[in-house]
Amino acid sequence: MSLPAFSTQAELFSTAGLSGSLFAATDRYRLFGRLVYPALVRVRAKLEACYCADNGRLAIEPVLLLGVSLLQYLEGVPDRQAVDLLHYHAGWNFALNRQVGDELFHPTTLVNFRQRLLDHDLSTIGFALVLEELLAAGLVARSSRQRLDSTRMFGRVSRMSRLDCVRESLRLALVELAEQIPEAARPECWPSLWERYVDSQADYRAPLETLARKLVEAGADARQLLDWLASPPAQEWAPGKQAALLARVFAEQFEVLAGTGAPQPKTKEQISSARVQNPHDPDATYAAKGKGEQKKEHVGYKVQVAETVSEVVLAPGEPTGNFISGMVTHAARESDEEGARKMALEQQAMGLDEPPVQYVDAAYISARNLVTAAAEGRE
Repeated sequence: MSLPAFSTQAELFSTAGLSGSLFAATDRYRLFGRLVYPALVRVRAKLEACYCADNGRLAIEPVLLLGVSLLQYLEGVPDRQAVDLLHYHAGWNFALNRQVGDELFHPTTLVNFRQRLLDHDLSTIGFALVLEELLAAGLVARSSRQRLDSTRMFGRVSRMSRLDCVRESLRLALVELAEQIPEAARPECWPSLWERYVDSQADYRAPLETLARKLVEAGADARQLLDWLASPPAQEWAPGKQAALLARVFAEQFEVLAGTGAPQPKTKEQISSARVQNPHDPDATYAAKGKGEQKKEHVGYKVQVAETVSEVVLAPGEPTGNFISGMVTHAARESDEEGARKMALEQQAMGLDEPPVQYVDAAYISARNLVTAAAEGRE
């Protein structure tokens, strides 16, 4: 998609010129329009990397989409409601310097915009620019007290059994290969594999012995398909993403018995915690926290959140002076110590110094970390 022309004279024809008297100097929409919107405009050059300069149909202005994304986070509204607010809410139009008569867009445009940011490693651009403005305004110091903690982020699928994972990996690989390989060139086993994994589903109410047998069967079928893909007749078609993922799942879930060459499911002790939990979200891993009734399990990721800690005593009802100064997503199976290390690298890249005092729970503390902090003069 190509970029629209960006007007530097927007205020002459915007809702800011028509409804400015409706918002006080301390109103959040006026503050957004005066402090945040100009910062959005300044990062437009980075947003241009997500689009073709002069190819394809005209895109929605990325500065507007980034501003809508920030406002909908502040308001806690989904995409469809965000577009409705852009249509009817004077504050949103004022904050985003909207032109009178500007057309709206479909809510899925926000979905596509976020995907563009992910594809171009710009997912943190909104957070980073606001943090830069806070630093410039002196509201966040480059070296300040900080608290750090983590929370869970669930993957696309809550839980998937080993049998589910292998069968679904086979199904996705077969569907992908069907688009690449002509029918006449497919292996003899193709009809049975297609019927077993694409046209049919396993009966999960079956006895455990039956499900165990189906796992062995799925391993043999995966091995047969992968062997054919490695053979000369199939080498003219490069394995796609799903076929490569099937090879990874097979290696993680099965071992080939010496002598017989038959694949056998690995024991639970042999399977790595880094394995694919489900093929729709292969980077999601399993993690457990706590024991007994307090044990919390999930498949997905872990998010580290850092927040500044103000030493000023606040009066009752006075807004906090603390700000989120870092967010890092990493594998759920990784420890909080590893998350803290990644947070330090992330904040260093954003121009922040190591906090002189850091508040954490016991999951972050080790003798090595205490000794290192003491040697560096940190608490």
